[in-house]
Amino acid sequence: MNKTIFSTGILLGVLAVILGAFGAHGLEKMVDADAIQTYETGIRYQMYHALFLMILANTRFVGEEKKKTVFYLILIGVVLFSFSIYLLAINALVAFDFRKIALLTPLGGTLLIVGWLVLVYRVIKGNPKVGQ
Repeated sequence: MNKTIFSTGILLGVLAVILGAFGAHGLEKMVDADAIQTYETGIRYQMYHALFLMILANTRFVGEEKKKTVFYLILIGVVLFSFSIYLLAINALVAFDFRKIALLTPLGGTLLIVGWLVLVYRVIKGNPKVGQ
């Protein structure tokens, strides 16, 4: 599972760099400054959580099953939060009105928060023998 978590962190990081470059060099010519700022928020949170997953994968004092729960919460949270933000930022460029799916953003953000809270709970209440 650690390899999957770490690999997912790498993939999310690579995508954040690619999407960030697109935002800085292509998208800024097509949408207004507010949309770019929104887009950059999605990039920033995706990269933070890519790094988070890479650290989680290498954390020895959190059990594998506990990591798995945190991993899925963070992964689904990033997809819902960041990717819905990307779609909202390009809303002016497409025929579909992505504001119809805007509720995915706070749902994703809530999952990110829950992932962090589950991790802190698991660390505080964890088995002191794990990783020793």
